[in-house]
Amino acid sequence: MPELQIRKASPEDVSILKRVGRQTFYETFHDTNTEENLSRYLEESFDDEKLLDELSNPSSSIYFASYENDVVGYLKVNFGQAQTEFRDEGWFEIERIYVIKDYWGKAIGQALLDFALALGSEKECSYVWLGVWEKNYRAIRFYERSGFLPFDKHIFQVGNDPQWDLLMKRKV
Repeated sequence: MPELQIRKASPEDVSILKRVGRQTFYETFHDTNTEENLSRYLEESFDDEKLLDELSNPSSSIYFASYENDVVGYLKVNFGQAQTEFRDEGWFEIERIYVIKDYWGKAIGQALLDFALALGSEKECSYVWLGVWEKNYRAIRFYERSGFLPFDKHIFQVGNDPQWDLLMKRKV
């Protein structure tokens, strides 16, 4: 397999982010959500204007993972006030790590996580945190193997279905 490339996304990449974001979220969660709730979430969360705001936020960054110019996954990190919770300057958030299903098990998620941890280290953060759906056992195992420990919970809304996310953290 060719070498994985990671590059920062820009506002000009909004259509790529929309396509990959919708595809990866759907592939990951379509078996465990109603079509109505999933469609509503995808429409609200992957709206062009919302994605442009995310891509333009100076305290957030989105990175694409690519093989031979095909984007196969992405990472979103938030620093400072861009974090969805725990806005401590010594912490940062991994808001999203998603990989296209055909590429699961190929260490792309691990490469994106390692990349995120390096970013946090460069910014001299002491902790990283994230939220992961309590029923996404595959992702929870991945984060546990990477040294993350649960420390709290919060609600993650998918359509009209409030779901619980485990909040997990680790030292950078």
